[in-house]
Amino acid sequence: MDPVQATLLCAAGVLAGAVNAVAGGGSLIAFSALIGVGIPPLTAKMTNTVAVFPGNVASVAGGYRDLPARREAVRILPAALLGGVAGSVLLLLTPTRVFDLIVPFVVLVASVVFALQERLTVWTTRTGRRHRHPAARHALVAAGGVYGGYIGASFGIVLLTSLAFLQDASLARTVAVKNLLLAAVSFAAVLLFVVLGRVDWSAVALLAPATVVGGYGGARLVRRLPERLIRAVIVTFGTAFGLALLWQNTR
Repeated sequence: MDPVQATLLCAAGVLAGAVNAVAGGGSLIAFSALIGVGIPPLTAKMTNTVAVFPGNVASVAGGYRDLPARREAVRILPAALLGGVAGSVLLLLTPTRVFDLIVPFVVLVASVVFALQERLTVWTTRTGRRHRHPAARHALVAAGGVYGGYIGASFGIVLLTSLAFLQDASLARTVAVKNLLLAAVSFAAVLLFVVLGRVDWSAVALLAPATVVGGYGGARLVRRLPERLIRAVIVTFGTAFGLALLWQNTR
């Protein structure tokens, strides 16, 4: 990896960590950067999952006091883990060529989810009181885990939306539960990808510390910018990148 590519990954890691601290969706930036430096999409997905895991753990530690009753959070943990393992295994079984064809749609879907985060959160907060059945909650969280294990990009947003849809807790508590489940699913995926998958460790060595730096230090700078501007830049970047990949696959 040449100095330019290393610099790009470090910058992407810092930006991804900062964006995750503010709004979520930073993994889309890191994933795109990995593909941009020439890492195959399937390897990039696994590498991205491993690289951002330290930041996920840090988020849990930072929001531990905001967790609601620990028992309630632990009850839905198995559903998230089961979904995450299922999605990760599905990814491992997916042929490289098939995943290469899916990647443009993954990026585009993640961009759409990120763009609609505010509307989804408002809608789910208003309608969540009508959907309290434990089975529905576990099923929705498990489905989110499958998405996280297989796709990963914007997983935190998908998980946050699912939780907000099924409970009336404050945003801080919902985010704390989301971070716990996200870390658990990521941990299961990391184990599988390290043992059975393909991980570019040189990229992990650059991205992992950069995401931590971005999460703790870069967030202060990002918070000075309008959140809508940040969202617009990421959505535009993700959409353009997804369309470029789609065009490349059709050539």
